Amino acid sequence: MKSESIVFAVAGMCFGVILGWVIGVQQVGNRAAAPVATAPAAGQTGARQAPPLDEARVQSLMTIIKNDPKNAGAVVQLANTYFDAEQYAEAIKWYEEGLVLDPKNPDVSTDLGISYYYTGQTDRALKQFEHSLSINPRHTKTMLNQGIVLAFGKQDMAGAEAKWKQVIELAPDSPEAQAARRGLEGITAAGHPGASTTPGS
Repeated sequence: MKSESIVFAVAGMCFGVILGWVIGVQQVGNRAAAPVATAPAAGQTGARQAPPLDEARVQSLMTIIKNDPKNAGAVVQLANTYFDAEQYAEAIKWYEEGLVLDPKNPDVSTDLGISYYYTGQTDRALKQFEHSLSINPRHTKTMLNQGIVLAFGKQDMAGAEAKWKQVIELAPDSPEAQAARRGLEGITAAGHPGASTTPGS
């Protein structure tokens, strides 16, 4: 998780293969057995190695937290450090703690939802995204990630399309909108029913 937006940890992995994935799902028809595993997730890319954990940073942040247990910033930074190393179970632990300390932070809530998704907890991820939107109904990072999880975790391309269009309507010039357009282009190119050739219209 880098400073700009955690969304790219998801979007960067997903949008590069969305077209092929949608086509693959269509080719197997509406079988319930269409595998979720065809959606790539961080840490599940074959021989690719996860980034190393910054142990020095972990120790430094743990010292801060030990001396100041209510330091929400340090707790979230620790969660981010584990997320960057693709150690999502540990990231979840600290994002959850971060939300206890800062319950109105939609970024932390959404980061937690993404971590749930990467540990195979699709429904829990979607529920967490809904919580993020209860904090900030215009949080486009959450909406973009909702679309990604709907597409790859639920094979719900219509739901993903609706979320991505909402991102474009709310923030047409944002990086999230650029990613949403790429997702919509993938759906359209694959011939998904109801896909629009004019994203955001």
